[in-house]
Amino acid sequence: MGPILPGPGRPRLPRARSRGALSARSSDHTTGFMPNCRDTAMIPSSVLLDGGEEVECYILRFPDLDLKDPLPLTAKSKLKAESDTSVRKKYAFAKKKAFALFVKAKELPATASCPPAMCRAGLEWKCCRQIFKDLTSIHIHVATQHSSDIRQQTGLILKQLAAEASTSSNPASAEEADRLSGPTCNSQELSDRLPDTSHISFDELTSGVGGVLLYYCYCEVEDPGGLCAWQKSLCQHLNLTGKVRIASEGINGTVGGSKVATNLYIEAMLSHPLFKNILCREDFKSSAGGAHCFPDFRVGVFEEIVPMGINPNKVSYKETGIHLSPEEFHKEVEKYLSQAPQAQSDTILLDCRNFYESKIGHFQGCLAPDIRKFSYFPSYVDENLELFKNKRVLMYCTGGIRCERGSAYLRSKAVCREVYQLKGGIHKYLEEFPDGFYRGKLFVFDERYTISSNEDVIAECRYCGTLWDQYKLCSSLHCRQLVLTCPSCRVKGLTACCPVCQEKGLKLSSNPSGWMVKEECECTDRRQRVPVKHM
Repeated sequence: MGPILPGPGRPRLPRARSRGALSARSSDHTTGFMPNCRDTAMIPSSVLLDGGEEVECYILRFPDLDLKDPLPLTAKSKLKAESDTSVRKKYAFAKKKAFALFVKAKELPATASCPPAMCRAGLEWKCCRQIFKDLTSIHIHVATQHSSDIRQQTGLILKQLAAEASTSSNPASAEEADRLSGPTCNSQELSDRLPDTSHISFDELTSGVGGVLLYYCYCEVEDPGGLCAWQKSLCQHLNLTGKVRIASEGINGTVGGSKVATNLYIEAMLSHPLFKNILCREDFKSSAGGAHCFPDFRVGVFEEIVPMGINPNKVSYKETGIHLSPEEFHKEVEKYLSQAPQAQSDTILLDCRNFYESKIGHFQGCLAPDIRKFSYFPSYVDENLELFKNKRVLMYCTGGIRCERGSAYLRSKAVCREVYQLKGGIHKYLEEFPDGFYRGKLFVFDERYTISSNEDVIAECRYCGTLWDQYKLCSSLHCRQLVLTCPSCRVKGLTACCPVCQEKGLKLSSNPSGWMVKEECECTDRRQRVPVKHM
């Protein structure tokens, strides 16, 4: 059955309810009460809402499902689209391609024991931290939960089609197809800045085996919206997933994909006029992974590229601390740890990450603030100024970006003797010193949760105290917290983060059709927002 355009008497189809990237949680139900909440962590969830006015829809028929999605037609363009079959075909083609690319990106890589040639029929897909065993289930999930993502990618594909058709014999259809994709940057300009992939096979570009890139660049961005449009086009062109934050002060990103795709992404970034004299290849921190490490791709324009909650005009990255290379930082930490306690009192080795990050891995002898969000860091500094007075501060974070603004804020208080920061963060340090002074796991903000460089386990199961550092999401579907719970405790049903979550989780499991609202539980409510350190 072909596309159906709604006529005047056809009822308006309801807009699909948008939601953020929900995380898969254990289906276990808890049976006991938890004695304390010391090993739980909360991570924020980002939600992409589909804005704009309600518009008419038309239906595309797929082999496994009906995909209903708004077609952004104005009153005039709707009339023309009804008479222009080629436009509808272009939209259908772009939609199918966008849908297929999105599903392909969720395909799990084949294992060594089951290479692609042998287990094609046994393919699995991972999306929103759920595993799907067949095409029908992953198709339904993508259609119902990722319609806005498909719409965005469809628009970009239409842009490319419009650019290719600009010299064709039917410019009117190309113009109309271009209009369907909505307002973005000049399509020709976007296409000119995309890497050539004509010599690369689809399998090479979308292979599940690849990596994850982490990077940031502080610079003056005159057109954040244009840079955002380019990033969307670039990542979808290369089948990358992840998150990118753009602001007038720069860009901060973490993206995953095949080795070929991530290398092309780096080359595209280095050749972009805005970055080619600032960024270098060493600025990209890489680790094993792929597109499957993220539920989708999200890019947006924000006030800050790292959410500290302070206007960049008040505390600028230009006022940052002194950068130390991993080798220089290693020597400073070695010197600090070799000193007697009296001498150590002149220096603070400061971890400016969140408590659930430092809990599973940190530098020996560090001060790790018990804060849940980086936006609490300024308040932590304000309430502990006496602690930093006349001190040498050695700061570190995951990739270096939080230290850029954090050190600038600390310096603005004019209480420290000196402020230094680890260039490239723990990521770069571990590349040079995998068995150095950083012990435990490195927390990362994707579906891997952690990166391991040594065998040390420094955290404990929150129930039985066994050494354990593998986070799991609270089993209550409304909760956003991570919990350290060992396998034996999970078998006992100890999978939620607190009694409140346990009770709500059981209620939700008995009535799963209700709309879930993510909320804070007593774990967070009891946690002191900004702890005060006593000297």
